[in-house]
Amino acid sequence: MIEQFKIGEEFQKVSKQSFDAAVHAYGEANKGFQAITAELATYFKNTFENVTRAFEQLVGVKSVEEAIEIQSRYAKKAYDEYIAEVSKLSEMYVSLARSAYKPFETALAKKVA
Repeated sequence: MIEQFKIGEEFQKVSKQSFDAAVHAYGEANKGFQAITAELATYFKNTFENVTRAFEQLVGVKSVEEAIEIQSRYAKKAYDEYIAEVSKLSEMYVSLARSAYKPFETALAKKVA
């Protein structure tokens, strides 16, 4: 009978640790997604401003060469910013995955030890 109580207590302990790890992981994931959303909002805002600025410059052009120059500068800047943003978002997603997995890793380490 005492052995059954020990098994029950151990089960409750493991269940609580798993639940706590899941809650902590959810909180970490939530923080990560909020940061990613804020980053994307800033990127989209900047992109919209750059498009608007390029369009305003194109409206006032006096020659085809000037229009091509404006379009080329905009395309290069947009591409460079896109590549930088994708790289930054990739790092943010990796960080999110690591921080969300960390509570489970810690809980598993406690169980094994």
